[in-house]
Amino acid sequence: MMNQSILLVIVLAPLLGSIIAGLFAKQVGRVGAHRAAIAGVSIAFTVSLWVFKLVVVDGETYNQQVYQWLQAGSLSLEIGFLIDSLTAMMMVVVTFVSLMVHIYTIGYMHDDEGYARFFSYISLFTFSMLMLVMANNFMQLFFGWEAVGLVSYLLIGFWYKKPTAIYANLKAFLVNRVGDFGFLLGIAAVLMYAGSLDYVQVFAQAPSIAEQTMVVFSGTQWSVMSVICILLFIGAMGKSAQVPLHVWLPDSMEGPTPISALIHAATMVTAGIFMVARMSPLFEFSETALSVVLVIGAITALFMGFLGLIQNDIKRVIAYSTLSQLGYMTVALGASAYAAGIFHLMTHAFFKALLFLAAGAVIIALHHEQDIRKMGGLKNYLPITYWTSLVGSLALIGFPGMSGFFSKDSIIEAVHASTIAGSDFAYYAVLSGVFITALYSFRLFFLVFHGQERFEVSDGHVPHEPAAVITAPLILLAIPSVVAGLFVGNMVFGDFFDGAIFVLAEHDVLAHHAESYHGLIAFILHGLMAPPFWLAISGVATAYFLYIKRPDIPAKLQQRFLWIYQILDNKYGFDNFNDKVFAGGSRLIGRIFWRLGDQVLIDGAMVNGTAKTVGLVAKVARKIQSGYLYHYAFAMILGVWLLLTLFVA
Repeated sequence: MMNQSILLVIVLAPLLGSIIAGLFAKQVGRVGAHRAAIAGVSIAFTVSLWVFKLVVVDGETYNQQVYQWLQAGSLSLEIGFLIDSLTAMMMVVVTFVSLMVHIYTIGYMHDDEGYARFFSYISLFTFSMLMLVMANNFMQLFFGWEAVGLVSYLLIGFWYKKPTAIYANLKAFLVNRVGDFGFLLGIAAVLMYAGSLDYVQVFAQAPSIAEQTMVVFSGTQWSVMSVICILLFIGAMGKSAQVPLHVWLPDSMEGPTPISALIHAATMVTAGIFMVARMSPLFEFSETALSVVLVIGAITALFMGFLGLIQNDIKRVIAYSTLSQLGYMTVALGASAYAAGIFHLMTHAFFKALLFLAAGAVIIALHHEQDIRKMGGLKNYLPITYWTSLVGSLALIGFPGMSGFFSKDSIIEAVHASTIAGSDFAYYAVLSGVFITALYSFRLFFLVFHGQERFEVSDGHVPHEPAAVITAPLILLAIPSVVAGLFVGNMVFGDFFDGAIFVLAEHDVLAHHAESYHGLIAFILHGLMAPPFWLAISGVATAYFLYIKRPDIPAKLQQRFLWIYQILDNKYGFDNFNDKVFAGGSRLIGRIFWRLGDQVLIDGAMVNGTAKTVGLVAKVARKIQSGYLYHYAFAMILGVWLLLTLFVA
């Protein structure tokens, strides 16, 4: 039976491990630090599996307050847990991927001087994400939301002596503050119109809130629900890196590779997707908000995929892949196919963590080389990394039978059936994205593992497979990357999320899609005849032709279409625009305040002005003090005359 003690163990075990590794590292040593952190996450994962069983098999749910933090009039701010099928699935995914990253970190960060500090940070990250997904109210959701943002700042800038790492973590922090400002305004609007921050109470009032309007700009009435949902989604745009708040995510590659897997697979970037799915009882009453979500997701899915085609850093290729796949999830949310979006979140967590950790294994083998143009022919040197990378790549492109196939095809079919404004554009965007995904994924795969050996061998140290603590997580992540798709019938077309996700009948595209679902084999056979499969195969074939058979062609294409390459290389100008307009504008405002405020007003008028006034008075007074007796006598007579004049008057 589920109770409060079990749930507290799940969230507090990683926190305790983080405290031991962070504050008592000198006492327990490096080994003790990683053992404490891994033990905490292992306990959380094990108990999460038990809770998942209680929810999914036994049908239990839990929604209770743990303690009251603050009472202000009728408003009660609480810490509490809501455990349903959505939460239980997220808990298992978060703790499992985190556990794999913890184990992997033993090998990857073995020689780093910040070893214990790193384990403390990643355990704290896990605690923050668990608090977020287990929350039953907006206050706790916001706490977890900000906590993962703070820890991501610490992790991205973990190597704080690198200027690029410091720039990247500051960039991530500031961009997320933009999204979080919208998120906070959305929560404030929820409190204003619902009078509560408790999920159940707010969701119960959704129909009545949807009937209300508010004035945002003079003379214009806006739907209250549309304003609330769009503001909440702005928060999701920051955390889940949707255009135009996506710019922080590629730069976050400056952090150690285990962090790339943790942030980009199962934790921070999926927080926004989870939040919108959790808020489905609100979003369903605003087609305007759903349309915004749909279009933003489609733009992200397609145009971020294009950027992956020209990247040469092994981690950045995978990072842009993450951006594109987050776009797919967001498109599913906008089409009201929340279950398909969350299912893709789950499958993506496994194969994307696998790809990042495999990239880390390659980086270790090549003495921290990350340029894929200096790799090649690593298949025979890194067999485990090769085969697990192949599994991850096939899952990413949606190859039939792999987990990504079931989740991605479900999204594409759902968007095709949607009637939300912008769904036609979104359908062609995600369909085109299939070819793009396959092209950049296997461009990476072929350049790293096939073709000529382009790496340098120093001192006779040829590349070799890393230690078991690195390869074991790869194997363990490869398994769900293959088999997780088997749950598509229950999670996407079944009743797995009943009670956790709300969909209006007129928006229920998955119910329409479920009518034609006749089992896994039929799903796969249908997929073999559908456009996404042939687009994926075409992408793989194109990558093989360009980077294995005719490796001379890409350079010629780059020169032939140099203007397109320059647009992509400049990332559509987002970074330049932000640097010149926002960063440059902020510096300009600072200079104006400095010149007018500091130099003119404070230094010029107040400090120097006072000194000049005193000096002027002293200068005049100095002329009076001449030293001649008759001057002083004249002044005395003049003074007596003035006094007599005033007295007589």
